[in-house]
Amino acid sequence: FVVSRIQDWAAHGRRRAEVAVLYRSNAQSRVLEEKLIQAGVPYRVYGGLRFFERQEIKDALAYLRLMVSRHNDPSFERVANVPTRGLGTKTLDVLREHAKGGNVSLWEAAQKLLAEATLPARAANALKGFLELIERLARETKDLILAEQVEHMLALSGLIEHYKKEKSEKAESRVENLEELISAARGFEHNDADSFDALSAFLAHAALEAGEGEADPWEDCVQLMSLHSAKGLEFPLVFLTGLEEG
Repeated sequence: FVVSRIQDWAAHGRRRAEVAVLYRSNAQSRVLEEKLIQAGVPYRVYGGLRFFERQEIKDALAYLRLMVSRHNDPSFERVANVPTRGLGTKTLDVLREHAKGGNVSLWEAAQKLLAEATLPARAANALKGFLELIERLARETKDLILAEQVEHMLALSGLIEHYKKEKSEKAESRVENLEELISAARGFEHNDADSFDALSAFLAHAALEAGEGEADPWEDCVQLMSLHSAKGLEFPLVFLTGLEEG
């Protein structure tokens, strides 16, 4: 409904920049972003990041990517110590050197270092724990449906607890975003005829949405923002969305 009204507005020669779509919490931007991308309507998230660019979502996707492919180095680096598990920068530097020297992935370098038992005991235990966690996640989720895979990963990795415990204004918003990722997985339509399994297809979809790129500042685009961010701003056309809770 929102997207078709915006298209109608633009078709009548009005500017998209005069349109604001407001929501109560930032997690609610995801479904709007998805539909705007599908319809080819340029938008900007005012005063915030787009859904798939948010820190906690990138963390969650990194875990999921490692479950699919152990040799994904950027994902390995991103979550090896998130939540904190005693894998400091020094250990990661050693890992990088070994990977580079042996021309192997960080995962293979980690296995090699553990086999050679050259790391200090604390670092070795932390590293071994991380590898075992990823293996366990992949093993325990392989027969689950997509939304349950995401939910299980968030619980077992400790990510959701990690952000629940965070003492910051953003903590609640981060938890809501992670819960919205489960909803995204629940609503994801996967064609079984695809060569990908559902999780790989979902990760490809997330990469595509993250890579779409926001509209440039000079471009005539719809403004997406939370009600809180809209304070003091004025728009000729405003949508208030997600007011179903009472």
